[in-house]
Amino acid sequence: MPEERRREIPVLYEDNHLLVAVKPVNMPTQADESGDPDLLTALKEDLKLRHGKPGNVFLGLVHRLDRPVGGAMVFAKTSKAASRLSDAVRTRAFGKRYLAVVHGSMPQPKGTLRHYLLKDSRTNTVKAVAAESHPDAKEAVLDYEVLQAAEGLSLVSIVLHTGRSHQIRVQMAESGCPLYGDQKYGAKVNRPGQQLALWSVCVAFEHPTLRERMAFSSRPPGEYPWSLWAEEHLLPYGG
Repeated sequence: MPEERRREIPVLYEDNHLLVAVKPVNMPTQADESGDPDLLTALKEDLKLRHGKPGNVFLGLVHRLDRPVGGAMVFAKTSKAASRLSDAVRTRAFGKRYLAVVHGSMPQPKGTLRHYLLKDSRTNTVKAVAAESHPDAKEAVLDYEVLQAAEGLSLVSIVLHTGRSHQIRVQMAESGCPLYGDQKYGAKVNRPGQQLALWSVCVAFEHPTLRERMAFSSRPPGEYPWSLWAEEHLLPYGG
C-alpha cells in the first residue's frame, strides 16, 4: 500500500497490546473480494515499517465497520488482548457509540430499538423479521437519542448493544428513518453517490492487561450533511 495512503489513517493510541485507529470511509475493514486496499493490511504494513519487524505482524480484528462507515476502531496487537477484547464484545462490555444522520424524525426523541435481523449472505443484505417464524434471526438492540434536526434530517446519537451486520442501517430504516446516503436500505430517499452518514465516534473498553477503563473518540468529517450541525453536537461522547 502506498505510504501516502497509510498516512491517511490516524492512530489515536498504541501500546504493546492495543492499536486504536480511525478507519477512513469507503475502505474495507479487512481484505475482501474487491481487492481494494483494506485497513487491517495497511495497519500491519505500518507496524512492520515503524517497528522494523521481520516476517508477519500479528494484528487481531476485534470488531468491524461497514465499508462506507468511518471512525474509531480497536485492534489487538497480542493474542491475549484479542481474546480479552473479543470476550468484552461478546459480553457487551465493549462500548460502541455512533453518530448518524437520518431522514425524517424518529418516533421518539430517545428510545430503544429492538428487532430480529436475518442476513442473506448471497445478496449481502439484512432484513428485520418476526423472530417466531425465523429461528436463525439474531436479536439486535440499540439505544438512540435525537440531538438536532435540520433540512428534513436528524442527527442521532446511537449506542449499540449488539453488533449485527448492517444493524444501525436496517434498524433506522425499519423505524422509517433511513440513513442519509444509504443506497442499500434507503434508495427511495437517497441519490447515487451520496456518502453514508454514519460515524464511529467512541469506543470504550477495559484495557486487556491494565484493567483500566479506556475510551477513544473520533469526530465526523466537516462535510455535508455533518456540516449542518453546530460543533458542540458533533463532540464525541463517552462510552
